[in-house]
Formats: sequence, structure tokens, C-alpha cells
Amino acid sequence: MNRVPGDAENAHSSSVESCPSLRDVHSINPTQLLARIESYEGREKKGISDVRRTFCLFVTFDLLFITLLWIIELNVKGGIETTLEKEVLHYDYSSSYFDIFLLAVFRFKVLILAYAMCRLRHWWAIAFTTAVTSAFLLAKVIISQLFSQGAFGYVLPIISFILAWIETWFLDFKVLPQEAEEENRFLIAQDASERAALLHPGVLSDGQFYSPPESVAGS
Repeated sequence: MNRVPGDAENAHSSSVESCPSLRDVHSINPTQLLARIESYEGREKKGISDVRRTFCLFVTFDLLFITLLWIIELNVKGGIETTLEKEVLHYDYSSSYFDIFLLAVFRFKVLILAYAMCRLRHWWAIAFTTAVTSAFLLAKVIISQLFSQGAFGYVLPIISFILAWIETWFLDFKVLPQEAEEENRFLIAQDASERAALLHPGVLSDGQFYSPPESVAGS
């Protein structure tokens, strides 16, 4: 006769002990996951990511910096108009810097079109521009007579070569991995929010967890 109340007491204690675990399960707040998803979708609608925008700014800096160095070189050689006519209208591969400027324009157009307008998520465009830049500059340094024209014979090819490879490094090690990580986080958060919505359609209050009253012995 004493075992029945004991069993009921054990059942009551086990039900009480199970309450914290249920509270832990229902403590998952799907609104936080939904907020993360909405913020990610808002960034996608707003435009490109911050790290990709920084990459595009660096590509623009590449063009402007090479243009600035080329204009300085035109002034050093005896005036912009005279030197511009000599390097553009009477272009000579062995002595002109105009092709290095066009190479910077080429990189700018291809990279902005691929990674800003088309939002490409692959490295082939940056690999193409860097390969063309490296091959052209190496050939120009070997064949041309730039080194006999003073400091700019060293500065323009070296700066153009370095900037092209910095762009490659930044895209391959910063832009693409970070965007892939953000996309994975978004997919995980979306999957977790869907599961939370199915398992826990509403936030349950503590009043919903209760133990049934003890039954009368022999009932």
C-alpha cells in the first residue's frame, strides 16, 4: 500500500526535473534568427557587400594612381601637350608609357564589370587581368628601353605590377571567402529558423508546464 504514493511521488519529482529541459528547448528564440535573416536579405537588396565595395574602391584607386603617375611623367618630360602628342599620336612601344595607362583602364573596366555590375563570385576575371598585366609588363620591361628614361622607367611598371597582384590577393583571400562564410551563416540561420518555427510555433509560458495532481490511492 505504501508503494503507490511512493511511485506517485517519484513520478511527480521526475516531471518536475524534466521542466528545466523543456524550458531550455523552448528558450530558443526564433525572432533572433529571423532578424539575422532579414538583415542579410536587406544587405543583398541594398547592394554589394562591404568587402566587395572595398575591393571596387581599390580597383578605382589603381586606375587613378596610375593615371596620376602618368600625368606626372608627362610633365617631367617637357609639358603635357607635347609629351602627350608624342606618346599617344606617335606611340612607340619601347619608350611610351601610354600602354601602361591603357593597361590600368583595361583592369578597371574588366574588374568593375565582373565584380561590381555582374557580382561575379569566381576568380577567373581577376586571374585573367593579372595574367595579361604580368605578361605585358614583363615583355615591356625586357624589350623596351624604359630603364634608360629615368625613375619613371622603374616606377610605373613596378607599381602597376604590384597593384594588380594586390587586387588578386584581396579578392581571393578576403572577398570570396568572407562572402561564402556569410552565405553559409545565412543558410544555417534560415534552416534553424524553419526548424524552430516547426518545433516551437509559439513561446510557451511557465504556466503551461505543470504536474498533474496526485491521484488518490486505490482510485
